[in-house]
Formats: sequence, C-alpha cells, structure tokens
Amino acid sequence: MTRDERSLWCEGVGYDYPTPSHHSESVRALSDVALSVHRGAITAVVGPSGSGKSTLLKILACLERPEEGRVWIDGTEVTALSARARRAIRRARVGYVFPDPADNLLDYLTVAEHLALAARLRGRDTGAGRVLGTLGLEHRRDHVPRRLSGGEQQRLALAFAAVGEPAVVVADEPTAQLDRASAARAVEALRGLADRGQAVLLATHDPEVSRAADRVVELVDGRLGEG
Repeated sequence: MTRDERSLWCEGVGYDYPTPSHHSESVRALSDVALSVHRGAITAVVGPSGSGKSTLLKILACLERPEEGRVWIDGTEVTALSARARRAIRRARVGYVFPDPADNLLDYLTVAEHLALAARLRGRDTGAGRVLGTLGLEHRRDHVPRRLSGGEQQRLALAFAAVGEPAVVVADEPTAQLDRASAARAVEALRGLADRGQAVLLATHDPEVSRAADRVVELVDGRLGEG
C-alpha cells in the first residue's frame, strides 16, 4: 500500500515503564514498534494483560509521547510537535474510545448533541446522520446516556469518535464492559465504520473482535508480530 492509503503509522517506537520500587530503573514495554493503519480496515492489537497494548494505542493516538521513534497521523509527524500542536492534531484527526462507555460521554448531552459537539471540535460538520445510521442509533438521537444501555453507550462513543471524519478511530478494549449481545453489536458497529472507509485501530482480548479485524498484530515482549 502507498503512504496515501495509510491514516496512521509509526516507526521505531520505544517506551519504558518506571518500576514502582526503583524510580531509577525501568521495564522495557515497547521496542522498535512499526505499524501502519489503513483506511477502510480494522487493525487489532492483541496480547496478554500488561503487554503494552493500551500504551501503544495512547502513543499512536497522540495522547502520550514515545521515548523513541516517530508517529505520523494523516501525513503529519506528531512526535516532535509542541503540546499545543499535538492537542490540535488529536482533536481534529483522532477519535479515541476508552473501555468504559461512561468515560467517553457527557451525561447532560443527548446523542445528537454529542455528535454536534464532535463535529464542532473537528471543524467538519459531516457524517453525523450517516454514523447514526451505521451504528443503529437513529431512534435514540434525543436520549441522554443514562437512558441508553451499556451497548448503546459504547456505540454512541464510537459515533462520537467517528463524526467529522477523523483520520483514525482508536478503541481500547471496546467490548470489555459489555455483555455478549452488546459486544456483538459493537463489533458490527466497528465493521460498519471500516466498511464506509474509516481507519479503525483497536486493542482487544475478545476473540470475536479479533475475528472481525482485517489485520491482527500481537505484542510479544514489547515487539509486534503478525497474530
């Protein structure tokens, strides 16, 4: 694939965790990680708990800065940017979904108001109606989060992340807090986003999510390999 088909990519990413008892020591979490995320596809990162999946996603989503290596979002290298410039890139070009649905939403906004806010933050008032249709939330557009099920809340979080056509939607364990039926709907929602051309990057322990992905990579000892 050409660079133009990649929404997000990184080269040589490394990161160390400080050890709790010895602040001068650290544990190697990520080593020489290279990954590309393409439009219209789901890329899943798998691996055991503590393998660094969440850290990698935060680095690629511009929430954390790597200690080594470089990251590009929509063609812009973000690793050397100022904190202010990184926030601007993240707001406009990345949709991030936390594992707990409640962490992604504002309890006083309706479904429609969440999507209007996302469009305003990204400066692109596009895609709200289409995203609602893709995620099956049209009939909930005037409801606040407390009136939604856990699965509907997570689908709203995905919609909030996808409106305004960011370069990539990044989801950390998007089905971790859901029952099987709600998780299946979330998987359908992720597939729907990719099928309409969205780049999707996620970390997961859920085999159903992995099976829905177009590409699966595994973190082993801080390094990525094909799953």
